[in-house]
Amino acid sequence: MEMNPFPALRHVDVAPMEHNGQTLLCVSDPLGYVEDPMLLSPAAFYVAASLDGAAGVEEIRRAFLAQFGTGVAARQVIEVAEALDTAGFLLSPRFEAIRAEATQAFRDAPVRSATLAGKSYPADPEELRAFLDAFFTADGEEGPPAVGGPDRAPLRCLIVPHIDFARGGHVYARGYRALFGAGKPDTVFLFGVAHCGVPVPFTLTSKAFETPLGTLETDQAVVDALAAACDYDPFEHEFVHRSEHSIEFQAILLAYLYGPSVKIVPVLCSSFAENDGPTIPSEMDGINRFLEACRTAASARGRRVAVIAGADLAHVGRRFGDDFDVDDAVIESVARRDEEDLAHVLANAPDVFYASVMKDDNARRVCGLGCIYAALRTAHATGSRAKLHAYDYAHDPLGGIVSFAAIAFP
Repeated sequence: MEMNPFPALRHVDVAPMEHNGQTLLCVSDPLGYVEDPMLLSPAAFYVAASLDGAAGVEEIRRAFLAQFGTGVAARQVIEVAEALDTAGFLLSPRFEAIRAEATQAFRDAPVRSATLAGKSYPADPEELRAFLDAFFTADGEEGPPAVGGPDRAPLRCLIVPHIDFARGGHVYARGYRALFGAGKPDTVFLFGVAHCGVPVPFTLTSKAFETPLGTLETDQAVVDALAAACDYDPFEHEFVHRSEHSIEFQAILLAYLYGPSVKIVPVLCSSFAENDGPTIPSEMDGINRFLEACRTAASARGRRVAVIAGADLAHVGRRFGDDFDVDDAVIESVARRDEEDLAHVLANAPDVFYASVMKDDNARRVCGLGCIYAALRTAHATGSRAKLHAYDYAHDPLGGIVSFAAIAFP
């Protein structure tokens, strides 16, 4: 391919890892168009990071020499660029073809597949059930409680993690135990986080969610009503649902508890921030209109609804861009700020919660900010006495901590 100048490197996730005693950089696609990550040496990654769409071979070689004090052959630069392009990590015609094919395949698929089955949790139904049973019995319980009878109202709102089960399963179990002990809902709103970021606040899908324990159908009437409330196309970026785990993990637990007998409304939330506009979401017309449509649908007569936010809290440490190591003092500071914010969640004060997180420009990177806010607005659990069932944090293997909680509104 013609590589003078080279195509630019796409936005990628980069994480250091040890491999055979050598530190390598793992490059992966946050959008999910490229499924397989790529391992690069530090030198090769420097070449990759130099691909800005304007630099050619000689410019990169000169920069490499200045950086490392040693040269790199033109052939090596070209080999790195060609390998990245073949894998789909450059903004080139090759990537456009990969994107078009992946997008069309997802659009044509009858369901949203269980992307992380066999990776983050067992793909075999019996193994998965035993895997999840262990979290519900970890505190000496016999398992999840029996489903509440039809005379009991469903839990109004549940806030639980979206971190992987291995690190957060015990907190998931504390929250979902409260859900299962209440009345069974007909429809569950699932608010998750669009980690890759899309330029609209809410992204919908009409696809059913496949799990090893059954397929959860969407409540199409509700999805249609929410789409009608948008002044943009809420399906334009539907592809982000394909690899996003924040809703997938909730679908797994719903299928574990209820089988495929409940319908879902999957909504991925992105940033609510507006340039030079209002700072509170209730003052943002488009967001307010969408969440009012959610609240109306959730409170419709004859519809038994529960609302779930799959939301982690703080992301702090070098893994997330901080220039410090996590020690006990950092952990205590994070816990204090989390407690401050969650007090407003427990008080069912979504705008105050949002302002509390944002008062330091969300320095802790509370990724669940938008979906917690959306869940509180949708559930509209005025007068409901919320309970904090669990709070914990987990270390990130690449340096940092992630905090999360389980909160239920009966």
